[in-house]
Amino acid sequence: MTEQTISRRRLLASGAIAAVGAMTGSASAQSSEQSAEFLFVQSAAEFKYESGQNRITLIGINPSTLFFTDRPDRIAGQMKTSRFVPFWSEGANSFKSDPPNADISVIDGGKLRQLIVVLEDPVLSGKNLSYKVRVLQGEVPKRGSDVSVFIDVIGMPLTPLSYAGVARRRFRRAVIY
Repeated sequence: MTEQTISRRRLLASGAIAAVGAMTGSASAQSSEQSAEFLFVQSAAEFKYESGQNRITLIGINPSTLFFTDRPDRIAGQMKTSRFVPFWSEGANSFKSDPPNADISVIDGGKLRQLIVVLEDPVLSGKNLSYKVRVLQGEVPKRGSDVSVFIDVIGMPLTPLSYAGVARRRFRRAVIY
């Protein structure tokens, strides 16, 4: 199978797998004036939706949030989820002023559910991470398991853990073939 025929979902998943073992140091040698668009992946054991509050909770969240870029840079790594949450409050161009879209894949009774949401107001409490959400597409199950959250691109300098440069973002949707 050629790379051109691999679905976007598989590209995201393969990037996430590569990110687990990748080291972030290679990017620090590059100029901080260059920028790249980073995608983020979070995973959790369980999913819960509180419709009255429009809030999802990722129960048993992985303590690491994966990040990666597409070609030509192919930067991959991981950061503590506790360092990712401040993206909603730090800097003039934070996620607070321009919340990201996300594709959430969750298993609901043996069936894969895919949702497109806008993520707002993250709260990390122990091993749970909750977000207020605005649903753009899909039906949100009340509960689920094996959750993956694919968070939209964020433009940042090529130093991957920098909070600076939070800017340009476009909507991307993962597709399962």
